[in-house]
Amino acid sequence: MKGNLFIVSAPSGAGKTSLVTALLANNGEIDLSISYTSRAPRPGETNGKDYHFVSRETFLAMAEHGDFLESAEVYGNLYGTSQSWIASEIASGRDILLEIDWQGAAQVRSKFPDCIGIFILPPSLQALETRLKGRAQDSAEVIARRISSAKEDVAHVTEFDYVIINDKLDEALQQLNAVVVAAGLRRDRQLARQQALINQLQN
Repeated sequence: MKGNLFIVSAPSGAGKTSLVTALLANNGEIDLSISYTSRAPRPGETNGKDYHFVSRETFLAMAEHGDFLESAEVYGNLYGTSQSWIASEIASGRDILLEIDWQGAAQVRSKFPDCIGIFILPPSLQALETRLKGRAQDSAEVIARRISSAKEDVAHVTEFDYVIINDKLDEALQQLNAVVVAAGLRRDRQLARQQALINQLQN
């Protein structure tokens, strides 16, 4: 029985990373796919845990060799997902979560049409701006660019299966976990997992 592949996308500053981190801490049945990126680590980020940090040259060489399931350039930095690792984990029955933008999600969807897309929205544009400024990691120019691109990101919300408003983290976490749990209870997965029980109840 194959595992589920979840895609979580959001405009920058919607709180996607905090939400995903909380989900992984509370649900041991799902693993995070660690992306490759050409950008430098932010304060507190660890190579191999948050991202695989590589040079732009190394990233481009990997892309040329077909190593990525999806890849995209965002704000001048390259991001990509290991295709072989995803395929192996899904085949082994593990649930995998991809934290990527809508461009990457579209690429993944073309190769894994059964993937489950979840889009995270901030409660308002003002909240988005406040969160971006609160990071204290980006320049005013970068923040303005991220706010501007948020409208384009949100325009792709209809491409996803579920939409969660991240106003209060605890409530958004409950909703995200509910999607993950419900996906594991779908008929085909339960029939495969609980066949012995079903046979017993029928006899």
